[in-house]
Amino acid sequence: MSTARSTGAQASEPHAADSHDLIRVHGARENNLKDVSIEIPKRRLTVFTGVSGSGKSSLVFDTVAAESQRLINETYSAFVQGFMPSVARPDVDVLDGLTTAIIVDQQRMGADPRSTVGTATDTNAMLRILFSRLGQPHIGSAKAFSFNVASISGAGAVTVERAGKTVKEKRSFTVTGGMCPRCEGRGSVSDIDLTQLYDDSKSLSEGAITVPGFTGDGWMTRIYAGSGFLDPDKPIRDYSEQEFQDFLHREPTKVKVNGINLTYEGLIPKVQKSMLTKDREAMQPHVRAFVDRAVTFTACPDCGGTRLTEAARSSKIGGISIADACAMQISDLAEWVRGLDEPSVAPLLEALRQTLDSFVEIGLGYLSLERPAGTLSGGEAQRVKMIRHLGSSLTDVTYVFDEPSTGLHPHDIQRMNGLLLQLRDKGNTVLVVEHKPEVIAIADHVVDLGPGAGSAGGTVCYEGPLTGLRAAGTVTGRHLDDRAAVKPTVRTPTGKLPIRGATAHNLRDVDVDVPLGVLVVVTGVAGSGKSSLVHGSVPPGEDVVSVDQSPIRGSRRSNPATYTGLLEPIRKAFAKANGVKPALFSPNSEGACPTCNGAGVVYTDLAMMAGVATTCEDCEGRRFDASVLEYRFGGKDISEVLAMPVTEAEAFFAAGEARTPAAHRILTRLANVGLGYISLGQPLTTLSGGERQRLKLATHMGDKGGVYVLDEPTTGLHLADVEQLLGLLDRLVDSGKSVVVVEHHQAVMAHADWIIDLGPGAGHDGGRVVFEGTPAELVAARSTLTGEHLAAYVGA
Repeated sequence: MSTARSTGAQASEPHAADSHDLIRVHGARENNLKDVSIEIPKRRLTVFTGVSGSGKSSLVFDTVAAESQRLINETYSAFVQGFMPSVARPDVDVLDGLTTAIIVDQQRMGADPRSTVGTATDTNAMLRILFSRLGQPHIGSAKAFSFNVASISGAGAVTVERAGKTVKEKRSFTVTGGMCPRCEGRGSVSDIDLTQLYDDSKSLSEGAITVPGFTGDGWMTRIYAGSGFLDPDKPIRDYSEQEFQDFLHREPTKVKVNGINLTYEGLIPKVQKSMLTKDREAMQPHVRAFVDRAVTFTACPDCGGTRLTEAARSSKIGGISIADACAMQISDLAEWVRGLDEPSVAPLLEALRQTLDSFVEIGLGYLSLERPAGTLSGGEAQRVKMIRHLGSSLTDVTYVFDEPSTGLHPHDIQRMNGLLLQLRDKGNTVLVVEHKPEVIAIADHVVDLGPGAGSAGGTVCYEGPLTGLRAAGTVTGRHLDDRAAVKPTVRTPTGKLPIRGATAHNLRDVDVDVPLGVLVVVTGVAGSGKSSLVHGSVPPGEDVVSVDQSPIRGSRRSNPATYTGLLEPIRKAFAKANGVKPALFSPNSEGACPTCNGAGVVYTDLAMMAGVATTCEDCEGRRFDASVLEYRFGGKDISEVLAMPVTEAEAFFAAGEARTPAAHRILTRLANVGLGYISLGQPLTTLSGGERQRLKLATHMGDKGGVYVLDEPTTGLHLADVEQLLGLLDRLVDSGKSVVVVEHHQAVMAHADWIIDLGPGAGHDGGRVVFEGTPAELVAARSTLTGEHLAAYVGA
């Protein structure tokens, strides 16, 4: 009797395992965080907000998600850990209640020419198996449909030990792959303009080769001149047939030059191997410019750009080949797969249907599987990564999103919100770093960081439900209900840029006049053809400055001073004032501290354990040799100048003995884009996505051009910063520039002088101009999806 009573009493008490419903963070100090302590509810949707650079990513990605991933990595054997990136424990006192973190960030997908939307999401793998089972005629296994597998065959003798005897047997093997032999599965072939490789009026000794890296006295040129195949003093136009063949096409051959054994190779294969196999975005700017000038890529004539062999294209299911399937818009492909009824591959068809439906559900139904992964925008890449997780059966997982609304039209944001809530309702913890009020509105819990950016941020200003945020008086709370009004009067264009017959990607023979001398916004749902119209029809040239969404590349040695070219005038000013070489004032050159080589920290590699970075004891993290720090300019040494925030440096170089107009101009541009708080020597790797975007914008503002083309400049910007951006755009237009902005943000649309709206849908449902006119006319007409959302935004 008493036993039964005690059991009943225990049953009414909550189970100990149910008490772990919070992720506790105490004393977080990553980057600019100042001893942050918060409690994040599990199985809820928490939005982290705050101005750009306030510490959101430091808290969510560099602390919570990083520690979760580090702990998971530690469950693998030391052997496996040796192949994984090792990460140090975040600078935090206590992290409790963590669950497995799945990070869905905005990193652009690698621009490898072999990577497509289909290969990145494993959809191609399922399609290959489907065609290997059902395709007629049958041509082989799934490998026969893969453009990354080449067909190879071989034969030879093998030695086998059998019953104490050594027996030789003849063996042969064949692998049937789907790779087009001409383009090697790339879909395009390169044609090289020989006039860009050499000047035929000069000889080798006069510097005839004009390829980057082939300087007159460099090793590359010496190999050609000393190979014995060519006369170094004969102009190239006078070469014999054999010399010309050796110069341009000769196979790799061992030669002796100045007593050193080297390999000689024709100029064309040399350029192809050293430059054309690399990702264009990873090239140095001067090499990229050369490749753009000298090389044209055309669709492979053998495979028609499909990357596949003729055999792979001949095997069909109901008249559709795998190349046709990959070229279809995904929404159409999903319909085609739904129409297949074959019990022998039922599980495969079901998995394929689910994946393709996920594409449509997430708003990417306008893509095709053959689309190169490197051409996706940051927002598209993030949603492609989400597809893997939508149908997952995992629960109690922490999903971490970095501005999932990037690149989305207000119409698409509603759909994205539904997906975030769907993940939460399955019992997962969803953490979202976000600025858009539409996404903040669906949060169960809000964490607002600030109050400012950089050193002025890093503290929690508000934590709690959304209703309390408005009353909290924080920067986010005050701006949450901000609504830009439609301008009562708009500027008058000074001219027009006619676009005729635009057919890039999904554009349908578009004719449109882009007004000049005003602020023009090109908008429309994701995938409607905005970027195709603007970047395809207004190519960057002498008069056009194009700021796209490609990420800034930079190591921990790069900083705002080196990226913007600011370090150059500063170094020269220091050198002139002290009568020494400018190279002394670069931490990446002669002035570097010899102990840490100018890094400021000493890295100790501990194999599969996280490496340890300790501040260099000799330079105390200042990165320069002690002798260099004795030279002063305006009363400060070079390390003190690089430690200054932009606003302080702007005043420093404006007047007095430190007056340097070239440096001051660059600093003014940095302050104008709202980066006054970042220090000049801060490593680029510590900047947030929004800060990098604005750093890029500030750099391009110095370019001489009459037309500025900006691709979603509000990416990563807080509501308060958007106001500053609008002021910047106005100043550009008022100074006589024409500004064309591809944008979804309603505040920018409302502020425009002219709107070009594309649609009505995405993919083949878009590609047409559905509205041209002023924002006021668009709001009054409400004839498009954009018009409806803009009218709701301005309260019309």
